[in-house]
Amino acid sequence: MTSEAFTLIYNKALDLVSRREHSRHELMQKLNKRFPETLPIIEEALDKLVLNNILNDERFAEMYLNSRARKGFGPKKIEMELYSKKVDSIFIGNAIEAYESWIENAENELQKKFKGIQPADYKSKMKQKQFLFNRGFSAQIIERIL
Repeated sequence: MTSEAFTLIYNKALDLVSRREHSRHELMQKLNKRFPETLPIIEEALDKLVLNNILNDERFAEMYLNSRARKGFGPKKIEMELYSKKVDSIFIGNAIEAYESWIENAENELQKKFKGIQPADYKSKMKQKQFLFNRGFSAQIIERIL
């Protein structure tokens, strides 16, 4: 039964990873939900995926960051989302440092939301700052573009 269960779990993991990148923790949760009470077998399958470089948290962090940044989210928000997916902080830091278009992304989001209207008074400037802050952009980036 164990080799049968391992094959079943491993193939399901391959199926999930073939659709999109997953963090190890994320894949563990999905497999554990589908195959309860087989945690040691799931761990073994995940170890094999990592060994074969099919499952890679560093690659996941980069892909996730690029995907979320394209949707207009800033580094702080993406960092928190990756932490919630239990990605190692070293991988998160490396991915955020490697991405170079944060200012451009913030400007694009501001343009989309406020149609290029410059803040005329304190209240409108704070509204734009708050918008960018909620999107996950840091105070340094916000100050630089406003």
